[in-house]
Amino acid sequence: MAARRLGGSSWQQVVSLSRRCCLPGGRRERYRCSSSSKALGKTVENSEVSQEEIVLPRKKTWDKLAVLQTLASTVNRDPTAAHYMFQDDPFLMPRNAANSRLFALSKESGRNAAKYIIKQFPQYFDKTFADPNIPSLMPETLTPQIEGVSEEALKERIHLRRVKDSVNLFDQLVQAGTPVSLETTNSLLDLLCFYGDGESTLEKEEEEKEDLEEPGVNASKQKAPKRQFQRGSQSPGSRWRENNSAERIFKIMPERNAHSYCTMIRGMVKHGASAKAYDMYIDLLNERHKADVHTFNALITAVPYLKERFLERWELAKVFLNHMAQQGVQPNLLTFNALLKTLRRCGGVGRSMSLLVIKEMEALDIEPSLATYDHLLFIFYRGVDLCPSGIISEVLDDVEKRTFTPQDPDDANFFATAMQACCDLKDIKLAYRLNKAMEKGDNWKFLDVDRLNAYWSKFFSLLCMMEQIDVVLKWYKEMSPSLFYPTPKNILDLLQALDAADHLEVIPSVWEDMKQLGFNRRQDLLEELLSLMSREQHPEEIQLAFTKCAEDIKAVHEQTGREQAPLEWTGSTLGHVALLFSRAGRTQDAWNMMERFQQINRIPTEPVMDEFLNCAKQTNCPDEAIKLVKLAASFGLASSPRLKSRVEKEFELSEKQRKTLESIKSDGDSSDSDSDSDSDHD
Repeated sequence: MAARRLGGSSWQQVVSLSRRCCLPGGRRERYRCSSSSKALGKTVENSEVSQEEIVLPRKKTWDKLAVLQTLASTVNRDPTAAHYMFQDDPFLMPRNAANSRLFALSKESGRNAAKYIIKQFPQYFDKTFADPNIPSLMPETLTPQIEGVSEEALKERIHLRRVKDSVNLFDQLVQAGTPVSLETTNSLLDLLCFYGDGESTLEKEEEEKEDLEEPGVNASKQKAPKRQFQRGSQSPGSRWRENNSAERIFKIMPERNAHSYCTMIRGMVKHGASAKAYDMYIDLLNERHKADVHTFNALITAVPYLKERFLERWELAKVFLNHMAQQGVQPNLLTFNALLKTLRRCGGVGRSMSLLVIKEMEALDIEPSLATYDHLLFIFYRGVDLCPSGIISEVLDDVEKRTFTPQDPDDANFFATAMQACCDLKDIKLAYRLNKAMEKGDNWKFLDVDRLNAYWSKFFSLLCMMEQIDVVLKWYKEMSPSLFYPTPKNILDLLQALDAADHLEVIPSVWEDMKQLGFNRRQDLLEELLSLMSREQHPEEIQLAFTKCAEDIKAVHEQTGREQAPLEWTGSTLGHVALLFSRAGRTQDAWNMMERFQQINRIPTEPVMDEFLNCAKQTNCPDEAIKLVKLAASFGLASSPRLKSRVEKEFELSEKQRKTLESIKSDGDSSDSDSDSDSDHD
C-alpha cells in the first residue's frame, strides 16, 4: 500500500540518498543522483548547488523511558485531578492532606502485606507460568536451597537476610570447630549492624506477635520508659543492646580487620550507641587500622551526642577531620554534609564555621548537593534572629543553574526548608525563584506526597500575604487539589486575603471547597467565614449566596450521626447566622436562631436584634417583633425598652398585640415602678 503511494522518481531519490550514506563497512561512496525529471536533472547539473551528505549513525541508544517521556511532554497537568498514585482506585481519592497521607500509607501497607505473604508462604508461589521464562522478571527465591551446616549455607542465608538463621548457623559452625572465613564473618557483621539487634523486619514482626500472645505479662513492664538524656544515645529507647549478637560475634572473631571495626562503628552510630561507637574507634586506632570515609562520616554525625557544649562539638569534629588527613582518607560530599548537619546543633559556632566548610568544599572541587544547602539554610534561617536574604539568594543562584540527582537522604528536605525561609523573610520574589528551580528538570521528584503538600502550603500562605488577590486565586485554582490539599491555615489565609482585597463574593466557592476538604466542622474557620459574610450589607445576589452558606452551616450544627459528635453552637456563630437570615428576609429561620440563644444561655448582641427587627418590619411580622422584645426582657437587657418603643412606633399592631406588648415588663420598667412606689410610701 505504501509503495503504491510513492512515484518512481520518489523511489529513485530514496535510493540515491541511501547510496550516499556511510556504508557499514566504513567505506564512504558517493553516487550522483539521476532522474528522468528535467527539473531534477537541471538541479544536479548545477555545479553551484552543494550536495549535503547525510550520515546515518551506526547505533542510537535511547533511554528506556524515552517514548513515555515524549508522550508525557504532550499532556499538561490537570489541576482538578488528584495525585496519579490515587487514580487507580476511585475509593482512594483523598479529600484533604490527612486522607492523602493515610491512603498513600495504605497502598504501601498493601505492598508490604503482599511481600509478607510471599515470604511467609513461599511454597504457594513456586510455579512459573511465564513462557519463555525470564529469570530477571521473576520473583527472587526467598527460601534457602543449601541444607546442612556449611559456610556456603551461611553465605546463602546472609544473602537472603535471614538474620536469626544466619546467627544460629554461625554458632553451629563455631561449636563444630569449622573455621569461618574473615570475609563471611564480616558479611554477617554487616547484616547484624544493619538490622541493629539481629532482627530483620519480618522476624521482628513475628516476635512482636509472639510477645502479644504471651499471657500474664506484668503491666508495669509494659509502661513506656521515661525519656532521659544519656550521653551517646540518639533516641530515648536505644536499639543497640548490651552484648547483642553483633558484639558477641565480634569478640570471638579470631582475626579482625579494618572492615570489622568500621562495620561495628557504623552500626552503633546508626542504632543510637554513639558512645560505644567512639570507644570502638579508639580500639581501631590502637590496633593501627585505618577507618574508611563512611566510618568518619558516621562519627561526625554522632558528634552532637558525644559532647554537650557547642565549642566542644566543633573541636571533636575537627579531631575527626584531622584524623582523616593523617590517614590519607579523602573526604567526599557526605563528609561535608555530615559536618554541616553537626553544625546545625552548634548554635552560633555553626553560623561562623558553616561558610568555611562551604569554601573548603569549593577548594576540593566538591559540588554541593541539595542537602548541603538545606543544612546551610537551617543554620542561618532557623530562630528568632533571621539573617538577611543574601545567603539564600546566593544558594538559589546556584540551584537555578543545575538539575540535581539524589546523593544524600537529606536532599529531599531542601525545597520545604527553603520555602519556609522565604515565608519567614516574607520575600515573594525568592519564593518564585525557588519554585522555578523546583520545576526545572527532575528536581520536583525530591518532593514526596508529604513534602509536596508542606511546600505548596507554605508557598500559598506567602502568596496570600504578599500577592494581589487575582494572582492568589489563579494559583489557588491551579494548585488545588492536583499539587496540594489546602490546610485549615491556608483557608484562613485565603479568607483574610479576600477580606483585605474586598473580594468577599468569592466566599461561597471557598465554602464549597471547605466542605470538600472536610473543614466544615472547624470552629475557627466557621467563625471567620461567618464574620466576613455578616459584617456588611451586600447586593442581593451575593447576600442570597451568603444565606445559602449560613443554611449549610446551620445544617452542620444540627446533623447527628454515630461517627460525629454534634457541633455546639456559640454565641457569635448564632448571631452571625441569625444576621444573615434576617438580611435575606427569612424571618422564621432568623427567629429559630434567636430562640437558641436562650437554649445555650447566651445573649444576642444589639446589632443582631436590630437586624432581626428590621427583617420583621420588612416582612410585616409583628408577632416575631413582640417575641424579640420578650426575649430581650427575659435576658434583662438594657436595650429592651428601646426595642419595645421601636415596635410600638414602626409596626401596625392590633389591640391584642398592643396589650401583649404593654404587658412585657423590662428591668428598666420594673426599677422605675419600684422607685415610684418608694416615693409614694414616703
